[in-house]
Parts: sequence; C-alpha cells; structure tokens
Amino acid sequence: MGAMQFFRHLNIVRAINDLRSYLAQEGPHKLGFLLLSVALFGSLLVAFTIDSHEVPVYHREITYIEQWPADRTDAQIIAQQKIDGPIEAKRKAAEAARQKKIQQDYKKLNDKLEKFGI
Repeated sequence: MGAMQFFRHLNIVRAINDLRSYLAQEGPHKLGFLLLSVALFGSLLVAFTIDSHEVPVYHREITYIEQWPADRTDAQIIAQQKIDGPIEAKRKAAEAARQKKIQQDYKKLNDKLEKFGI
C-alpha cells in the first residue's frame, strides 16, 4: 500500500470520534494520567527549548607552561627567577588592587542597603 492510499483513507473526524470512544471506555484515572504525562512532556520540551537559546560560557584563558631542560644549573634557575620576580609581583599587585576595588564596591552596596534597614 502506497503513502497516497494510506492518506486517502485517513479521516480526521473518524480519528477524533475513535479517540473519544476510547477515552469514554477507560476509567477517569487514565485520562488524568494522560493529561499529566502530556503536561510533563510539554514542560520538558519548553525547558529544553528555552535552555537551547542561552549562550554557553566559555573560559578562554590559556595557560602556557614553559618547558625547561632537566640539566639546567642553579645559576640559570636563579637568573630566571630574577627576571620573573618583578613580573609576578606586578601581576599580584594588580590582582590585589582588583580585589580591593570589588571589596569597596560591595561595601558601598552594603552601606546603601543598611540605610534602607536591610
């Protein structure tokens, strides 16, 4: 039987009447479970649809690790530490300043909320 023959025999009114007669024969608890399952499926479908539109958060921070020869001398290690020391200190100072600014912003917000009694 081809697809066209199948659709030729499809009748929406008969299908709806068939569904109504089936639901009339079954107990009312089955109709309740049917509605509950349709509602649950619909809510999951809506939740996944909403979630699919959110932009994922990617952390694009790349950490480069330097490779050093295993046979380097203590003098070479100390020389490299003298080069890297000020750079690391500058990075730590910038991070501390950023943390202090965030802390000040939170203190301002807390002070405003205390004015309102919160």
